[in-house]
Amino acid sequence: MDQTNLPEVAVFRHRIKVRWSDCDPAQIAYTGRIPYFALEAIDAWWESVTGTDWFRLNVDRGMGAPFVHLSVDFRAPVTPRAPLDCEVRLTRLGESSIGFAVRGLQDGTLCFEGRFVEAFVIAHPMRKTAIPAGIRARMEPYLVAETAR
Repeated sequence: MDQTNLPEVAVFRHRIKVRWSDCDPAQIAYTGRIPYFALEAIDAWWESVTGTDWFRLNVDRGMGAPFVHLSVDFRAPVTPRAPLDCEVRLTRLGESSIGFAVRGLQDGTLCFEGRFVEAFVIAHPMRKTAIPAGIRARMEPYLVAETAR
């Protein structure tokens, strides 16, 4: 994704403290923690932008937004030596799904970048549904076009 000329509002930043318990014997963040960090950043985006989070969406509204796709490219090791700054961008706002691009950086070094897609569902019976108008309206100002890498 071209990172130049993006409106500042389109980039949500979430800082994570990487701990020893996040690491594997190679003394870098365990591979499985990287998607976890990205999902934590997306959940923080949700709360900041929409005023709700996945827990409240499920429990209070009877809806869910499970992930139907994720992919992560690793660029450099993540360690406990510096905070992990995750940048979240909303790159797709469909009828019933949304897409995110997440980049993780430590001390300005790109450590990972990933693509994540959520689908809106009625929690029981897990049936696809349209994004509620109020949530969509709060998300629209954050939508950025994703360009080829």
